[in-house]
Amino acid sequence: MRRPWIPLALGLALGWSMTAQEAKPAPPAASEDSRLWLEEVSGEKAMEWVKARNVGSGKELTETPAFLKLKADLLKIYDSKERIPGVYKQGTHFYNFWQDAKNPRGLWRRTSLEEYRKADPKWEVVLDLDALGKAEKENWVWHGAQILKAGGYRHVLVNLSRGGADASVTREFDMITRTFVKDGFQIPEAKGSLSWIDKDTVYVATDFGPGSMTTSGYTRIVKRWKRGTPLAQAVTVYEGKDTDMSIGAFYDDTKGFERHYVSRTPAFYQNELFLLGKDGKLQKIEVPLDASAQPFREWMTVQLRTPWTVGGKTYPGGALLVTNFEAFMAGKREFTVLYEPTTTSSLDSFNWTRHHLILNVLEDVKNRLSVLTPAKGAWKRSEFKGAPRFSTVSAYAVDAEESDDYWMNISDFLTPPSLYLGRIGGKPEKLKEMPAFFDASGLEVAQHFAISKDGTKVPYFQVSPKGLKLDGSNPTLLNGYGGFEVSMTPSYSGSIGLAWLNQGGVYVLSNIRGGGEYGPRWHQAALKQNRHRAYEDFAAIAQDLVTRKVTSVKHLGAMGGSNGGLLMGNMITLYPQLFGAIVCQVPLLDMQRYSHLLAGASWMAEYGDPDKPEEWAFIKTFSPYHNLKAGTTYPPTLFATSTRDDRVHPGHARKMMAAMQEMGADVRYYENIEGGHGGAADNSQRAHMWAMAYRFLWQKLK
Repeated sequence: MRRPWIPLALGLALGWSMTAQEAKPAPPAASEDSRLWLEEVSGEKAMEWVKARNVGSGKELTETPAFLKLKADLLKIYDSKERIPGVYKQGTHFYNFWQDAKNPRGLWRRTSLEEYRKADPKWEVVLDLDALGKAEKENWVWHGAQILKAGGYRHVLVNLSRGGADASVTREFDMITRTFVKDGFQIPEAKGSLSWIDKDTVYVATDFGPGSMTTSGYTRIVKRWKRGTPLAQAVTVYEGKDTDMSIGAFYDDTKGFERHYVSRTPAFYQNELFLLGKDGKLQKIEVPLDASAQPFREWMTVQLRTPWTVGGKTYPGGALLVTNFEAFMAGKREFTVLYEPTTTSSLDSFNWTRHHLILNVLEDVKNRLSVLTPAKGAWKRSEFKGAPRFSTVSAYAVDAEESDDYWMNISDFLTPPSLYLGRIGGKPEKLKEMPAFFDASGLEVAQHFAISKDGTKVPYFQVSPKGLKLDGSNPTLLNGYGGFEVSMTPSYSGSIGLAWLNQGGVYVLSNIRGGGEYGPRWHQAALKQNRHRAYEDFAAIAQDLVTRKVTSVKHLGAMGGSNGGLLMGNMITLYPQLFGAIVCQVPLLDMQRYSHLLAGASWMAEYGDPDKPEEWAFIKTFSPYHNLKAGTTYPPTLFATSTRDDRVHPGHARKMMAAMQEMGADVRYYENIEGGHGGAADNSQRAHMWAMAYRFLWQKLK
């Protein structure tokens, strides 16, 4: 499940029944808003407004030699053939999706492990999106594919998005003929899904017509669909409530452990999983509603968000438990604790191999890996060989059904990513290493802690020149997110290094509450009525940077997107005195209307329901659009969004821009016509938007 936009990552792969272009503004949540017309995504008047602002911002920010050079340099990074092509194994092949200057929309391709080991592997192109888009006169953007194991990995369900929106078209593809299957499985554009059961059967969750979607705009019904029959004849497997968030189903084809499951998500942090029997009956997996149960072979892990008392024992929130799946379904409640949180650590991730489980823990936002192995009467814990102690590390199985081989990615702020291939118990082999895209020789990384308003210690990372002069004159960029239990960890960014650090700037990554850096407790501390804790944390870090004389207000900038855009909106309205410039990307800003726009209703577990007066009372205190005050001096701001963003409505940024412009604030605006929630559909658009952001910040903060 994707959250709202996560910088450089990812974030809701659930459904909305309309594309952004088709969406119409919902009735006002409360009082009439004179700028509602800006919510008409592709309305003629609204698009004229957008284009006029784009022209104005373009003249200011993009018509300079410095911008053109930076854009060209960033594009070289994004298009570089020296990037590590991430792969995933299907059968004997290793698949990758690749974009570069020659293939802006990208190639879906594959190779062998023998070839992949080489510096310059030979790739077999499976699907060329540029050629497909040209032939079909569509601006296709890759949204992934599911290959059916049965039948020799021939049958594929390909997901394609128009212009980068979350909504996608799913079409059946033949791996042998390399063509789309005429009269094969296909669903029209929607945030629906198809998933394989066998070559002639799929689970389908999509917009089946009026009443088939939840009030959050996601799939409410999942059906079983047979090849050669109309979609209308698909047999209903499960119907959720219209107030649920989403419903889905999937088939686990692990040999010897083949099982069918139905999933129900009542709200963002609530999940129900059902085992679907051959008789069509559902057996609920009885774990807490806010816990995550994941069966794997004979095992089932349970990841807790809050304490759970079961079987005469109480397990803490943030713990990871494991039990025998069949025994659990038969009524036994015997668990082994694989991980229990501490005041300084949280569970980052866990991944199965064939015989082991790789445990990845964050210790003060630094990864620590270990290996857990089931044994009689206990689980054995051992060191994960080859993992460095001071880098961001992830490790995951190459093929959990067949082997104990794993991929390991290693990165930090100053070291280009490396990819290793290993086997549990042995020393991993370095297969790939990305070249340096900026000069890090004169830079250093430090971790600091700021004290928030309520006395909480909040960590942040600082990347700066060695021997930094603490005179308050350093242009400093503070980045943050603070929501949806997403952890912000150190990673290598050629664009930040080239566009900011090599110019002499200081880069700071915050680990504020609302994120997952210290597990569920860190996230839950900033939910709903406690949302201001995230903003107080961010402001405390900003103040700490000034107090330490790393920078000063006129040289301190901030940047964030989606939920991080909401964070930026609150820095603008609640802490304008702390910043010299702000970049606010694909943001939520009108918190009175957010639950009526696109995927917004699904995030009420995070922010609250603005249609309830008692909840609007606290939501309005962090709704930037409603907290603008005439006569206030706001920091210079750049708003950036996308017309094709069908996750966070572009109306948020449009209306905030219009309101601030009417007040005479120092604001500018750019809306990419394509791009979806990530802001860009290809590398050229990506380079344009990031070059604009960094040039704006440098001009204002230098």
